[in-house]
Amino acid sequence: MQKIRLELTLDQVNLIIQALGDLPFKEVYELIGAINAQASKQLSSNSSPGLEEEDFKNRGADEQ
Repeated sequence: MQKIRLELTLDQVNLIIQALGDLPFKEVYELIGAINAQASKQLSSNSSPGLEEEDFKNRGADEQ
């Protein structure tokens, strides 16, 4: 499968996850999981001020 790399803000990613939450879980759970895994990895390695990994995880979990 061909892959692409996107650069989005944390707010944009959270909005995407929120929108995916409106779809049937069985159709989007793998995509939500992939987004969460990649974002968590990046957030933990970047440790940028203002990017809170726990906030991201909590928002994503709320949408699932």
